[in-house]
Amino acid sequence: MDRLSYKTLSKQGYAGYLLREAPERVLQFGEGGFLRAFAEPFVDEMNEKAGFNGKVVLVQPRGGHPEISRAFQDQDGLYTLILRGRENGEAATRTRVISCVSRCLDPKADWGALLDCAKNPDLRFLLSNTTEAGIAFDPACKRDDAPPAGFPAKLTAFLYRRYQEGLPGFWILPCELNDHNGDLLRECVLKYAELWDLGRDFTDWLQRENHICSTVVDRIVTGYPKAEASALCQELGYEDALLDTGEVFASWVVEAPEGLAKELPFRAAGLPIQLVEDHVPYKQRKVRILNGAHTSMVLAAFLAGRNIVRECMEDKAVHDFMNRTVYEEIIPTLDLPREELENFAAAVTERFNNPYIDHALLSIALNSTAKWKARVLPSLTEYVRRMGRLPQCLTFSFAAYIAFYHNAKERGEGCLIGDRNGEAYEVKDDAWVLDFYYDHRNDGPQEIARAVVRNADMWDGVLEALPAFESAVTACLERIEAMGMYESLKGCLQ
Repeated sequence: MDRLSYKTLSKQGYAGYLLREAPERVLQFGEGGFLRAFAEPFVDEMNEKAGFNGKVVLVQPRGGHPEISRAFQDQDGLYTLILRGRENGEAATRTRVISCVSRCLDPKADWGALLDCAKNPDLRFLLSNTTEAGIAFDPACKRDDAPPAGFPAKLTAFLYRRYQEGLPGFWILPCELNDHNGDLLRECVLKYAELWDLGRDFTDWLQRENHICSTVVDRIVTGYPKAEASALCQELGYEDALLDTGEVFASWVVEAPEGLAKELPFRAAGLPIQLVEDHVPYKQRKVRILNGAHTSMVLAAFLAGRNIVRECMEDKAVHDFMNRTVYEEIIPTLDLPREELENFAAAVTERFNNPYIDHALLSIALNSTAKWKARVLPSLTEYVRRMGRLPQCLTFSFAAYIAFYHNAKERGEGCLIGDRNGEAYEVKDDAWVLDFYYDHRNDGPQEIARAVVRNADMWDGVLEALPAFESAVTACLERIEAMGMYESLKGCLQ
């Protein structure tokens, strides 16, 4: 088969939307699957439906992979995006050739080409997704590095070149998962401006002309579908080395002034992008409902015999446990309108029931200690503060977390080996966490509950301070030991 290109699509008589020529209006640090399944389809739809008329220049955050840039060049910047999931209870698939990418730059191979983008007066938007570790200040990065190693240092050098050109600044929308990602990125850039002695005029321009916005992004992206790629390409009628997949659901919350909507026509395109004065409640909504539902459910569900998220949704007891946790114990701790929170929770249920994603419970269980602290503990403590009592399901989920780790009595390579009714499973976490549970492997329910609840390194003393929490967790562990996980979980629903 021919490789995907404008020529190939022309030969096929492709009737879908394509934008072959347009000014480069977006510079994006990150060429990976997530943004190509998240931001690029939004730009593509704004081009089609709202006359945005813009191309995206992709930048490898670290560089050094010429084969990636070459793949975009070989395909004229085109790639196929397949979004699959559920909408209104029905399976849904959307396939679209994305045509908004102009090229992909490798800053290690051609740092000058990236800096030259600063001369483009049409360029107005900067996006990034460089992982949470990507937004970090590294004092080893120097002003004359070509390029500097870190993303914020590259961004600072790029912004300084823009300033030297006497052109307006940018709307900068980081998509990393860090809390307050815009504030964190701004802080890094200002530190480099000071370290590199770029001058007060530049700092004033930076703060006056640029909007570095905190954002909350939400879409499950499954990336290149290796197992299905050959069959999908046969169906499409062309080879696509950049094929990307994700779920149908998407949400992008941006803490920004209304001026962004005047330049970025997302409303006219009907996109799920929301401008807000404060992104924090939306971050809490995502972390506590979406991520919290995962973390509070999967360890119990796994020990009850389930293996993927969709199986949990098909099991009435597990599904009901998740719903009670979300609707009765998590949503009451949040401050957005109840209807908005319930609509988000309903979408989460559809997403968990996606027939195209086999989301393994053990992959979600990775590093569950830190996940439970970040995703579930805030709901637990806020529920106690508002209601004056312990939440039954969240308390049980903590006992299930302990049971998942405490069932592991043997050491493996970088893990502990647990036992689920004669079937071995791996428990993976930080080494000190695994050491702790291994040291307490012979504890009974009361002893392990006391040791975990009172572990200040894990919970900073928060759980120890909750009245009756330790005894409630002990009681849950005793029921799990006596009745098994599944029956104990069902007992939470009575």
